[in-house]
Parts: sequence; C-alpha cells; structure tokens
Amino acid sequence: MNTVMELIAAELKKAFTDCGYDESYAKVTVSNRPDLCEYQCNGAMAAAKSYRKAPFVIADEVAGRLADNTMFETIESVKPGFINITIGREFLAEYLDKMAAADKFGYSLNEEPKTVIVDFGGANAAKPLHVGHLRSAVIGESVKRINKYVGNNVIGDVHLGDWGLQMGLIIEELRDRKPELPYFDDSFEGEYPKEAPFTISELEEIYPAASAKSKEDEAFAKRAHTATLKLQSKDPACTAVWKHIMAVSKQDLKKNYDNLNVSFDLWKGESDAQVYIPDMVQKMIDDGIAYESQGAMVVDIQEETDSKELPPCIVRKSDGAALYATSDLATLVEREKDFHPDSYIYLADKRQELHFTQVFRVAKKAGIVKPDADMTFLGFGTMNGKDGKPFKTRSGGVMRLESLILEIEEAVYNKITQNRSMTEEEAKATAKIVGLAALKYGDLSNQASKDYVFDIERFSSFEGNTGPYILYTIVRIKSILNKYKENGGTMDNLSVNAAGSAGEKNLSLALTKFADMIESAYAEKAPHKVCQYIYEVSNAFNGFYHDTKILSESSESLKKGYIALINLTKAILEQCIELLAIECPERM
Repeated sequence: MNTVMELIAAELKKAFTDCGYDESYAKVTVSNRPDLCEYQCNGAMAAAKSYRKAPFVIADEVAGRLADNTMFETIESVKPGFINITIGREFLAEYLDKMAAADKFGYSLNEEPKTVIVDFGGANAAKPLHVGHLRSAVIGESVKRINKYVGNNVIGDVHLGDWGLQMGLIIEELRDRKPELPYFDDSFEGEYPKEAPFTISELEEIYPAASAKSKEDEAFAKRAHTATLKLQSKDPACTAVWKHIMAVSKQDLKKNYDNLNVSFDLWKGESDAQVYIPDMVQKMIDDGIAYESQGAMVVDIQEETDSKELPPCIVRKSDGAALYATSDLATLVEREKDFHPDSYIYLADKRQELHFTQVFRVAKKAGIVKPDADMTFLGFGTMNGKDGKPFKTRSGGVMRLESLILEIEEAVYNKITQNRSMTEEEAKATAKIVGLAALKYGDLSNQASKDYVFDIERFSSFEGNTGPYILYTIVRIKSILNKYKENGGTMDNLSVNAAGSAGEKNLSLALTKFADMIESAYAEKAPHKVCQYIYEVSNAFNGFYHDTKILSESSESLKKGYIALINLTKAILEQCIELLAIECPERM
C-alpha cells in the first residue's frame, strides 16, 4: 500500500510531466508550516534554473493542472514558487479505512527480507545486571522487533561475557573460600558434583572480592591468570567450576531479562567462539594479513580516507592469549557458518566505537565476511543522574537494574494510589507494567547515541512525553470503546468519517504517517522515531477527544465514524508500544 506522500508525489509527477517538466522535481515533504498547509512541493524552485522560467510560473502551471483533483482539498502556488497542499477529507477517510483493513496498516518492505543478527553487547556471567546494561537490552530488543515487523529473519544473541580472566579470579577465590571442594583436590577421581557449590548471591559477592584481591595480592593475581589458562586449555576441574558459574548466572540473567520483557534467540558467549580462534588467526598469518609486532600478532586497519590514525588490531597477544577483538572475530566465523547473515547490528556503549571499527575492518580484510557486508555498530550514550554523571546509588555505587526497576515501580505506585481508587493488588500489578513502561520509554525516547538524564519524577509522570502518558491514552481509548460496546454498539462495518473538525483531521493525518515512521525507524535503527510518532498520535487523539463528544454524539453515523477512527488509533498505538516491548494495563 502506497503512503500518502507517495500517492501525492505520483499525482505531482504526472502534473509536472504534463506541463513539460521532468518528474524528478515532484518531490513531496510534510509541510514545515502546518499553519499554512499539510504537504508541500518545492520542485518549481529547483526547476526554474533548468527551464529558465520564474519558479512561480512553473508552480502556477502544476497547481493549475491539479486544481480539480479530488485527492486535494486545496493545492495552490505561493510565491516565489512553493506548491502548498491540503489533503481532501474524503480521500483521507478512505485511506484510513484501507489502512484499517490492510495487513500491518499498509506497510510493506521495499526490499527482500534479510537475515539479521542483533548482538546485545553481552552481560558478564557471575555479575548482576546493573543500570549500564539497561540501554543495550531495551534498544536491542526494540531494534530486533522493528526488524521482525518489517519481515526480516532476526536472530538476537545475548553474547555473554563468559570467558577470560574473570573466570580465573572466581575459581581461585572459590579455592580460598572452600578448599575442601573436589575441584581443588588433585587426587580426586570420578565425576564432579552436579549441584553448584554456590548460590547466585554468593557468586555475585565472590567476583568483586576476587577482583579487589588481585589488585593487592600479586601471587593471587598470578594464580587467577594460571587458572584462566587452564580453563582455556580444557582442564576438567576448571571446566566443571565454569559450568556451574554459567548455569547459575544464566538462570539469574534470564529472570532479570524476563522482567524487562527482553528475550534472546541465542544464549551464546565468548566461549562458544574459542574453537575457531587458532585456525582463524593462522589463516590471517598465512594470508599475510596478520604480522608480528612486539611479539603480538596484529592486523593493520588504517584506510586512506581516515581523518585520524587508527591503531592496528591485536588478534593474539605475545603470551598467546586472545583478546575481545579475537573473540568477536571468531564469533563472526561461527555466525557466518551457522546463519549466513545479510546484516549485523551490534549494541554497545559508544565508547567502544574503535573496537568495533577494528573488528569490522579486520573481518572484511580477512574474508570472514563479504567486503560489502552490512555491519552496524549502534553505540549508545550513558544514562546519567541529575548531576550529569553516570547514574549511581545514593551511596555512590553502581545501581543494580532490579533495584532501579523497583524504584520506578514505587514512584508509579504512589501516583496511582494518590489519584485513583484501586485495590492494593491491582495497584501493584498496574504499577509493575506502567513502571517498566516509564523506564523503557524514558530511555528509548532519546536518540540512542546521546547521553540522557534519568529523572524518576519526570519519567513516571502521567503528563508530557512519557510512558505513563502514552499508556493512559491507550487505556482511555479502550474505556471509550468498552462503553460503546456495553451500550449496544457494534464494531462491525465501521468506516472513518470525512474529518469534520481540525482535531479530527489532525488525528487522521497523524495516523497516515505510520508506514513512513516504520520505514524511517527501520532504516535508521532508531526506536526513538517510534516514540516520536507515538507521542504525536497520542497528542492528536487527546486533542480530538477533548474537542469531541464521542459517545454522546446524537448522529449515529458520526458516532460510528468516530469509533472507527479511535479504534484504528488504538490498534496503531498498541502496535507501536509492542515494537518497544512495552505492555499496557486494562486500567490506570
């Protein structure tokens, strides 16, 4: 289904051609002066030079050619050569009815579906999720859902940090705390226990203690390094402890991601790629891509078009150990073998841009992916406190994500109980849904690459550009539709009215932008575009609602038209929040 702008452009192309001008000048945009018109075409200004005519002469000809076109309420030439367009109300109503009947409200992907891998940047095993993990989780989930909505085959991978020195640190700290365990008995034979020798709470306390100890105790640091190498060499005892760490960590991580309404198709980690590293690095050496520098193997990534010098990528350290870049490259080897992706999207803090530039360039240079592979690093900014610094607890520590969720739930609960009559049980259940929406929308409404200030009071407000405001709008529409049906109204054979008021037309126009929004959010990998659209539609609906007596309208045909319009509004808003992985309660 063509968008409204595409349909307008088609009529303008024909008019430009009929008047003797090239159709390429018939470009249409949403008006930047909505007080004057709804759409505009500035092509006459560009055509003037080529055809040696005054732009207003060209604009007059084109507008005159379309004067009787029923698609337009008005189309007029305005000096020095703009073409101002107002859409016809009958045309708009018919278009909305087609949207309501169409799959995906008329959106269709303009290209062949792709296989897309979304890499969520990887939480670390044995560590709790903290506020720093929020952005990769919620942005990644939304990008994944937008890609699925347009028709792509999308594979989301948590890509856990489950390898490296942190594991050696945990193993050795566990040895100091529980030396009696069979993993630390060199004479032990037989199978190691199936039950983990620690809980998630103990594990989360072990790692920071081990990390702090390694900075003060050189002997302990060496032991941790040795344990890491033993694990990477498949030592049975170290491997058994590592499996316990992963089992306990994954269970806790899944619970926390479920609480965020975030899911993954793959629970892979850095460890899964280790088997590919030796052959991959050797091939780089054999191909003359990797070379020795100060004992390490490196690959140059500098290109002629670079404005600054970029360091080589180290693919193997002088002691033979692999780095993050090596693991990420080996993961690409595995993904190419298993999925043959057309596109990669990586979520991580924007400060990791150099790392991903190195990985992407080496991957292409080494032939791990095609030279023209579509690889995107979606770097996000930090979530800051009101002081402009990275968000912390009151005591100055890094806040656990589950604590942050509980804090915003409490803020929403207090507002619900102050202003609404609900049972305690319903208030808590509603606060859980609305609180999560407040948290996610507060994050996603910002452009991913920008830092933002986390303000619980503002994010939990039921007014302004917030998650609770959006949900309250949807709940309000649900309430109207329920009352309509309770009073005997039927949802069958409804059709939208030709807009009678400015508010009705404003809402109608906002709804028609759905497909354009989806295309933009998809192309730019930008969930904030969805948020901008949701806010526009919500404001347009609330303006219409306050100016219109919907259920008390005496004309049955007008009432049915209103119901058709707000039913489509609800459906579109619900689809949009689903793209953000936000749910809506029945009441607020």
